[in-house]
Amino acid sequence: MRFLHTSDWHLGRTLHGVDLLDHQAAYLAHLVDVVRSEQVDAVVVAGDVYDRAIPPVEAVTLLSETLAQLSEHATVVVTSGNHDSATRLGFGSALMRDRVRLRTRVAGLAEPVELPDGVLVYGIPYLDPDSVRHALADDEGTVPARSHEAVTVAAMNRVRADLAARPGRHRAVVAAHAFVIGGEASESERDIRVGGVDHVPAGVFAGAEYVALGHLHGPQRVSGPDGATVRYSGSPLAYSFSEQHHAKSSVLVDLADGGVRTELVAAPVPRRLADVTGTLEELLGAAGEPHVDAWTRVTVTDAHRPADLYRRVRDRFPHALVVQHRSSSDAVAARAVAVTAAHDPVAVGADFVQHVTGHAPTVDELAVLRAAYEHVAAAERSA
Repeated sequence: MRFLHTSDWHLGRTLHGVDLLDHQAAYLAHLVDVVRSEQVDAVVVAGDVYDRAIPPVEAVTLLSETLAQLSEHATVVVTSGNHDSATRLGFGSALMRDRVRLRTRVAGLAEPVELPDGVLVYGIPYLDPDSVRHALADDEGTVPARSHEAVTVAAMNRVRADLAARPGRHRAVVAAHAFVIGGEASESERDIRVGGVDHVPAGVFAGAEYVALGHLHGPQRVSGPDGATVRYSGSPLAYSFSEQHHAKSSVLVDLADGGVRTELVAAPVPRRLADVTGTLEELLGAAGEPHVDAWTRVTVTDAHRPADLYRRVRDRFPHALVVQHRSSSDAVAARAVAVTAAHDPVAVGADFVQHVTGHAPTVDELAVLRAAYEHVAAAERSA
């Protein structure tokens, strides 16, 4: 049995204001070609199909056309991610053709999509602890704790119970959208911390033979429980400059008698990303030549800001997305306050409090900062 693992399409996303929909369409056309040429039995999409809860009409149309094309050749299993609205993505799932299976509801996560050779695909939608923990209470009414680990454990308990109740030998594939311990983040994943924690231990997926993960944008394998292959396919395009060195891909998975075999299928690169740093004279000369066709983040390091900087840089680098002047002393200061997905926003706020007041925040002040941040983050997730 052969299937293709992909995730984090983020249809409708822009890159520093540049519309990426045409590039996303090119990737999806590539995906259809791979499914056809490699005789793929199923496509597993592990969440973040859209970039936001209410996607633009053009993104909805692109998804509709892509699902129709993929389903001519393979069964398609789609789960929802933290960027998706599970309700909107799952609309009409009961009316879908048999070869398009949307898994966006907690109630259906233990109802697998049955594929040839006894392969069962369990689609676990993104589990926001505050939204789903009561729906994941066990038979005794015990509600999981308020954490990503607890709700994922509860979901996998349901999956393992369904597997155990089935006669004969079955091979389980689990599609999930989570930040699994051991994965390496980039700057473009939305923060999903609850109670200051966003990670899920890989061991919770015991019982699955292959775990198709979404959320992290870099393709990577994560050390998992014995007998399980745990992988992120990564996003098909680079969605931040932190991803400029990623080799974007999809994962071709063969479930053979001897175990699991995986092969990365390179995604098309519409335009590479590059950081370009130096004095304006250097960048206008030979040092800038290799990057004139790339999407660039240009940092000019002259001691004083050159005249007409933006126009001169854009004339040299027509696809420049970021143009900034930063002397060596400015660069040190900027690095000290840089905020990426690797930083806890509450810790950044605490640093600011200390900078302004001269002392670290108290335990009560930290609690207020965390509550305020989580309130805003929850509002963004439910938008």
